[in-house]
Amino acid sequence: MEFDIFTISWLAALIFLGGFIDSIAGGGGLITLPAYILTGMPIHMALGSNKFSSFFGTAFSAFNFLRNKKVYLKAMPLSIGFALLGSFFGAYAVLLVDAEILRIILIVIVPIIAIFVLIKKDFGKEDKAHTLKTHVIVLGAAAAALVIGFYDGFFGPGTGTFLILIFTVFLRFDLVTANGNAKIINLSSNAGSLVTFIINGQVAWQLVIIAAVFGIAGNYLGSTLAIKIGAKIIKPLLIMVLAILLFSIIFT
Repeated sequence: MEFDIFTISWLAALIFLGGFIDSIAGGGGLITLPAYILTGMPIHMALGSNKFSSFFGTAFSAFNFLRNKKVYLKAMPLSIGFALLGSFFGAYAVLLVDAEILRIILIVIVPIIAIFVLIKKDFGKEDKAHTLKTHVIVLGAAAAALVIGFYDGFFGPGTGTFLILIFTVFLRFDLVTANGNAKIINLSSNAGSLVTFIINGQVAWQLVIIAAVFGIAGNYLGSTLAIKIGAKIIKPLLIMVLAILLFSIIFT
């Protein structure tokens, strides 16, 4: 396929925006994947191309959080393994179970989560993870990675957002550290699927290099703002992403 300069320009802008939002609140794929589809490329190539640019954007975002010590490293090795395990079983389960069931559940749950985040004034402002024992955090993070990894393999949209929420609500991290933890897990779970798409020739190379550069820029800028400003920027974007997620679940 060939793409004109106009298509490349608006795609790059949307990839930048998606990366910016994803680095702060997750859910960037709700913008970037439709952008690739709108170029007219086949759906599998759109998925592979989106995975390529989002992988490198997330990598820079994750590096930024790591560099600023906003990742709970003790929980990451086990969580990464469980995320990969969960995504494998999720992808297998979707072949056996009607995804419509999960869609209906999400239509009920997502508004409840959004209302909870909205009305809880101190949501994610303070890091209270130190009140939990280390093994509780490590096992809790692994359980979260397994469940959300399964969701990612089974359904997908908003994976990073749900990880941020679990790390904040149940493991008591502030929103910035919860975001950093989510980025590491997301990055690892995306790696395997990206390799699969590349091997099967489902990446539009004439687009993804430029898109990846803009995705990296968006992710780096967004993660820098998230680290500096914290909950003040993450919380409203989190609610916005949940609203977009609900809309996409209902109308797609």
